[in-house]
Amino acid sequence: MNETNLQAACKQFETLMREQLQRVEQMKAQGDFTDYAALNKIIIGVCGGDGIGPVITAQSRRVLEYLLAGPVAAGKVEFRDINGLTIENRVKANKAIPDDVMEELKQCHVILKGPTTTPCAGDPWPNVESANVAMRKALDLFANVRPVKVPDQGIDWTFFRENTEGGYAVGSKGVNVSDDLAFDFTVTTTQGSERIARIAFDYARKNGKDRVEVVTKANIIKTTDGKFLKICRDVAKDYPEISVNEWYIDIMTAKLIDPKRRTDFKVFILPNLYGDIITDEAAEFQGGVGTAGSANLGKKYAMFEAIHGSAPRMVTEGRAQYADPCSMLRASVLLLSHIGYQTEANRLEQALDVCMFQEKAFKITGRDTGATCQEFADYVMSKLQ
Repeated sequence: MNETNLQAACKQFETLMREQLQRVEQMKAQGDFTDYAALNKIIIGVCGGDGIGPVITAQSRRVLEYLLAGPVAAGKVEFRDINGLTIENRVKANKAIPDDVMEELKQCHVILKGPTTTPCAGDPWPNVESANVAMRKALDLFANVRPVKVPDQGIDWTFFRENTEGGYAVGSKGVNVSDDLAFDFTVTTTQGSERIARIAFDYARKNGKDRVEVVTKANIIKTTDGKFLKICRDVAKDYPEISVNEWYIDIMTAKLIDPKRRTDFKVFILPNLYGDIITDEAAEFQGGVGTAGSANLGKKYAMFEAIHGSAPRMVTEGRAQYADPCSMLRASVLLLSHIGYQTEANRLEQALDVCMFQEKAFKITGRDTGATCQEFADYVMSKLQ
């Protein structure tokens, strides 16, 4: 073992610890959530991303502009295009999010974001960080909210995934100590855990949900998962009318497919990595990841997106126009609700329920055997009540 390599690894770990301690102080200094009702104008940034992102985002924007035509005409809402999150532009800048694009994002109150490509081993792109992860960290979008609903199976779940910590906090800053040994790191803070727990319990209380599931692997990952679990228990004491159930991630993945148990579940709180995995599993009940949207909420900013990737193969095969827009449309429901347009959110959600679960007059297959993205969006708009 090379002593120089060991010292370099220790120095890198020290740098990471200091960065995270600084982040804790920043969280302590944060103020309250944005009051959208008090804003003269709400600015919605529309960021298509790449792959199928621009296709499905364009249809969601079209639906949002229809629903918000009055507020837009009155100068209460403005849509802004942000075009710089393509993989080509990110690679050119050698950054997950180029500086000029980040400044554009920060000029908006909320962001409707299409999928973006994250390079992985074996593809032609250099190893730039995930744009999603970078945006969540830079804008401190700490709560990833992912609803899943299948009425005829009694499924109505809402997942609160911690979004800025866990295994993703420093996921691109692991340490190769030697050719034989590599480390990555999991981060859990008091402030990060407390705020995701509280926003989940607040949601449960406001929406009449009488139970919350806390999902960890605290029996094995004792320090970080154990801390997350303990803080959730402490927060739960302020919500005595809500029952709290503790699960390990492995058994929860099994219970989600258990028809005798899954209808009991309502609200979930999970650390970052587990939340990423289990919400993809949950989305399969609804029709796949192409049908599920998500909200990324912070105190100052919020971003709304699909939970799936950019599907570059659909583009190379000439099938992008057949991409399923339901994920972005579901995200648009969350966006409307978040900025205070609940009536419009309800209208869109009800139309989606009719089109996805009831009539099913148009079917998305991802190929020319089904409807195009635009045809499905037209179908949804025809059902807006």
